[in-house]
Amino acid sequence: MKRLALSLLALSISSAVLAAEAPSFDPHRLSADVKTLSSDAFEGRGPATAGETKTIDYLIAQYKAAGLQPGGDLKNGKRAWTQAVPLLRAEIAGTPALSVAVDGKAQTLTQGEQIAVRAAMDGSKQVSIKDAPLVFVGYGVKAPERNWDDFKGVDLHGKIAVVLVNDPDFETGKGDFGGKAMTYYGRWTYKYEEAARQGAAGVLIVHETEPASYGWNTVKNSNTNAMFDIVRDKPAETHPQVEAWIQRDFAVDLFKRAGLDFDTLKKQAQTREFKPVTLKGESFSASYKVDSKVITSHNVVGRIDGAKRPDETVIYSAHWDHLGVGAPDAKGDKIYNGAVDNGTGTAALVELARAFKSAPKPERSIVFLNVTAEEKGLLGSEYYAANPLYPLGKTVGVINLDALDPHGPARNFTISGSAKLDLLDDLVATAKRWNLVYSPDPKPEAGHFFRSDHFSFAKRGVPAISFGSGNDWVDGGLAAGKQAEDDYTDKHYHQPSDEWEAGWSFTGMARDLQILYTLGSELANSKQWPDWSKDSEFRAARDKTASDRK
Repeated sequence: MKRLALSLLALSISSAVLAAEAPSFDPHRLSADVKTLSSDAFEGRGPATAGETKTIDYLIAQYKAAGLQPGGDLKNGKRAWTQAVPLLRAEIAGTPALSVAVDGKAQTLTQGEQIAVRAAMDGSKQVSIKDAPLVFVGYGVKAPERNWDDFKGVDLHGKIAVVLVNDPDFETGKGDFGGKAMTYYGRWTYKYEEAARQGAAGVLIVHETEPASYGWNTVKNSNTNAMFDIVRDKPAETHPQVEAWIQRDFAVDLFKRAGLDFDTLKKQAQTREFKPVTLKGESFSASYKVDSKVITSHNVVGRIDGAKRPDETVIYSAHWDHLGVGAPDAKGDKIYNGAVDNGTGTAALVELARAFKSAPKPERSIVFLNVTAEEKGLLGSEYYAANPLYPLGKTVGVINLDALDPHGPARNFTISGSAKLDLLDDLVATAKRWNLVYSPDPKPEAGHFFRSDHFSFAKRGVPAISFGSGNDWVDGGLAAGKQAEDDYTDKHYHQPSDEWEAGWSFTGMARDLQILYTLGSELANSKQWPDWSKDSEFRAARDKTASDRK
């Protein structure tokens, strides 16, 4: 027992020493960075706006001052500070004319109230749909490997599909789609993509707060402004002409007027036996012009070259963008400042870069990747992962930072989703040195794994995680942490009120950055190649590049 006690004491001392070796991070400087990035002067950091120019200039200035090297596009044999990201930008011109007809009687719909229509991303300059039939297709899922098909051969050409959000087993917590944990089939992006493959003219996703994991204000604010997508050769294969959300109460009323019961059909949709149901006597009409053009946004890329193996890369990522200027809130505020989302992650990358540049040169290279257009569908990270500046096969791992908690420290941490990979094991072990414990994603049903920039890398096999701040606060415990989470989601997420607050201490972020610095530093100074678990859906993609790592 004495020997065991001595061993445990030695381990404890060793962990404390390792933790003490990590650099300290200044909460006041973190606060100042976030305050600047989320100020009204940056206009909500919308891609392809004056706010983007200010953000990029600010980040480049910080990286230059820290002593980093530019790591972006090659121009005349030299790296630039940015990677150009061509995007299709589309916006509805004027007020869209939207309506549903029931037995020939039209009901006008107001953008942002009963419905939130996105600007057409299929390449259309004009949307003109007249009296298109409505067809309820359950959760809009076609998953052959699960023997699941919500469409069952229905012809959706010229029709509008009405679909439910999340997975068929969300409410029961049991089934073939991960129980409460969302699969990609539950994401709204998938539902649009699959409907396009099925030939639908449009999709109306029924919004419900719990399965969506956010309220109607978030839907409205995220979908009624300018839309972006990567430039595609055949965009209509990915996007139906009309992509929209509708309020649940409005959907319930539509079903009722068609002689159908919404809740009954919803339960049927949770089974394999479900078959598409036409809302008899009802149709949808839409008319509006679309102002679309290809613009160029930018990822910002700073780099520290590795001393021994510079071709092997550890990436820290965070998205710099937010929603820009949009619809005013009840107070008339039109600037969506994005202090937490993602001024915090952006500031964190700047501080990590400063810390790494002040330390001895790592053996592997470290890249600080600030990506654009995350709020428009992970587009900046998607573009980088599809057009990598540094080979994905030799990318050791990606540590993504998105919407960190600016309050005090917590006793725990989490990641987005529930993926199993060595990188998480490394993070768990590292965090133990600071006596932090890992808490699995408390809301796997929200699909956070598919909602942050690490996913663009993960689906291509690169080990990637998105760090999440803990909710078991040192000051106040779980009750205080959960209250703050709920308050942010309900009152500030994707709303103009996501603004810097003088009362934020940033001491939790400062401590968490020590952990994340140590994780990246040890990866950059080792020969370790983290991998996915053997049963991971991303393992096969990683295995394809195994020869790059020999």
